[in-house]
Amino acid sequence: MKQRGERVDAIYAGLRLAILEQVLQPGTKLPEDTIGEQFGASRTVVRRALELLASEELVDIRPNRGATVAKPSLEEARDLFSVRQDVEHLVIRRLCGRLTPAQVKRLEAQIEAEERAHREGRPEYIRHAAEFHLVLAEMTGSPLLARYMRQLVGRSALILGLYGRPRWTDCSVQEHRDLVACLVTGDWARLEPLMHDHLEAVLSRAIDTAAHDKDRGIRDLLAPYAEAARSA
Repeated sequence: MKQRGERVDAIYAGLRLAILEQVLQPGTKLPEDTIGEQFGASRTVVRRALELLASEELVDIRPNRGATVAKPSLEEARDLFSVRQDVEHLVIRRLCGRLTPAQVKRLEAQIEAEERAHREGRPEYIRHAAEFHLVLAEMTGSPLLARYMRQLVGRSALILGLYGRPRWTDCSVQEHRDLVACLVTGDWARLEPLMHDHLEAVLSRAIDTAAHDKDRGIRDLLAPYAEAARSA
């Protein structure tokens, strides 16, 4: 049987994944009892997992109103992507021309997983696309940069889930391939505008989407994530 800390981690990871894959849309209510029943955990354990997500600004918790998936405003979206531009600029500056063969292989595998999920229309595509940027940050060897990117990428998923057009994802696979090519050759003159344009394109696509899965309850939405947590 899992210890309490492991249960908290499992629920945190499951909910975070559901948010990152935009299965749980911004504004979705997160009732402790329903989540607890789905994951087989007490409300106390669920509450701690929600608090961890709130510390990353992925969940809003209000007294006497419970928890909901955070719902950033468009103004917050623009500010976040502005900050993300600066952080990602630092990431690629540190990596440009310095990737090892093993790192290149890992990035190529990440893009292949992204492309495969996109081709098959699976929600994991969104997560793989986001994780590409997390992998880059980890490769800098800076835990601080990796931590900042983890928070920025998670918040970005909320924004894209809230504002993204239905086909906002269509270009990112090739854009990621182009970024890796420039990182490998050390072509900073091309790499810098590529990353800038990539993030600008993601934000500019982030307008006027309709929420998915509106007719499904949170119990149904979380079922595969709870099953994965039980199997871990």
